[in-house]
Amino acid sequence: MLTSIQAGVLDVAYQVQGPTNGHPVLLLHGFPYDVHAYDEVANELATSGCRVYVPYLRGYGATQYRSADTPRSGQQAALAHDVLALLDALGLDRATLAGYDWGGRAAGIVAALWPARVSGLVLGDGYPIQDIARAATQPAAPAAELRYWYQYYFHGERGRAGLAAQRREFCRLLWSLWSPTWRFSDAIYERTAAAFDNPDFVETVIHSYRHRYGLAPDDPAYAETEARLAAQPPITVPTTVLAGADDGVSTLQDEAAMARHFRGPFRYQVLPRCGHNLPQEAPAAFAAAVRERLP
Repeated sequence: MLTSIQAGVLDVAYQVQGPTNGHPVLLLHGFPYDVHAYDEVANELATSGCRVYVPYLRGYGATQYRSADTPRSGQQAALAHDVLALLDALGLDRATLAGYDWGGRAAGIVAALWPARVSGLVLGDGYPIQDIARAATQPAAPAAELRYWYQYYFHGERGRAGLAAQRREFCRLLWSLWSPTWRFSDAIYERTAAAFDNPDFVETVIHSYRHRYGLAPDDPAYAETEARLAAQPPITVPTTVLAGADDGVSTLQDEAAMARHFRGPFRYQVLPRCGHNLPQEAPAAFAAAVRERLP
C-alpha cells in the first residue's frame, strides 16, 4: 500500500505492509532505483511478521519537498536526517534499517550518529560514510576512477543537461553497467524509471554527486552533522554488509580494513552472480540478512 506522511522537509511517499504490531523495518533504495527494488524482500519480511516501510527518497517518485525554498540537496547528511524525520513521523523509537547506495549511506549515518534509533543494520557495499575532504584531493585506483565516470559527468553543466534530457536512457545504461549478470526486462525497468520523473530528481542527484567531492555547498541545516561525519565515526550497532561479486560500480573491499569501521557484531558476505542492485537481484539473501539483524 502506498501512502504518505509529513516528515521534516518532505512529504514522504512510502509503501507499508505487514502486521501493525510487527518489528519495524525500513528498506532504503539507492540511485538510480526506487521502492520496487524491495518488492520481494518486503513481501518476505512482512509475511514473517515484520512491519515493513519502503520510502521513496528525496527527489524520487511521489516524495515531494514541502517548500520551494528548501535546497534540493542530495548530500549524505540530508538523506540521514530524512530517515530520522520519517522515524519520528511514524512514531518509531527504533527500527532495523537496510539499504544500499544512497539508502545504505542514509541508514549507516543514522546508525553511526544516533545508534539508539537502530536495532540492526544491513548495508550494501561497505562502510558508507563519505570522507569528503579526502575525496576532493585523493584519487582512487585508476580502475575505480573509471567506474565513477558518471559522477564526473555530473560535475559539469553538460552532465546536468544530459541527465535532464535523457534520464531514462542514462539510468538504464547504469543498470546495465552496474549489474552485468542481471537480465531485467523492459517492464521491470520502466516500473522504476517512472520515479525519475519527479521534478526534483535532477537537481537532487546533481547536488549529491557534486557535494561528495566538495564541489557544491552544504545545506546549512546539515552543517553540524557534516562536521561530525568528517571524523568518520564508527558504527556500533549489529551490522551485516553485503556486496555483489559482479558489481560494476563498487569494487569489493578488504574485509579486515572495512571491519575496523564497525565496533559491534559484524558480518561481511559477498553474493555471487549479483551486481549493484542487491535486493532486487538477490532478494532471498537480502531478506535473510535483514532477519539476522532483527532484535
